[in-house]
Amino acid sequence: MKILIIHGPNLNMLGKREPEIYGATTLGEINTALTAKAKELGAEVSFFQSNSEGEIVSSIQDPMSEFDGIVINPGAYTHTSVAIRDAILSSGLPVVEVHISNIYKREDFRQKSFISGVALGVISGFGVNSYMLGLSGLIDHLRDIKNN
Repeated sequence: MKILIIHGPNLNMLGKREPEIYGATTLGEINTALTAKAKELGAEVSFFQSNSEGEIVSSIQDPMSEFDGIVINPGAYTHTSVAIRDAILSSGLPVVEVHISNIYKREDFRQKSFISGVALGVISGFGVNSYMLGLSGLIDHLRDIKNN
């Protein structure tokens, strides 16, 4: 089972950017933890990070036959990107949307997600653990499909 993990804009700045909101863990540390979690669950993960909306769209479209599902933290594109939403729809892959902070406790503009309506599920507000929960949930879902 292969899962693509997509990190959106500014997530390359984790550990430096607003640590009071996003914590001190770096993106590299998150990827290391996700790799270990995936191995524990019998899956493989690949990572993609971009600050560019078009590159994120391409990362969803290009490997459609290579991956079984996607975990995505679309960052600020959560609230603005119809293009990423459409790419997810066209991929046919199950997608879990994750956020480090609870977007529903933040500014009004951050409380609307263009992605959640096409996602299998959304996990928000558990810090770095949001990624782990999202990965576990997606893998459980894929196993359920395979077994039914």
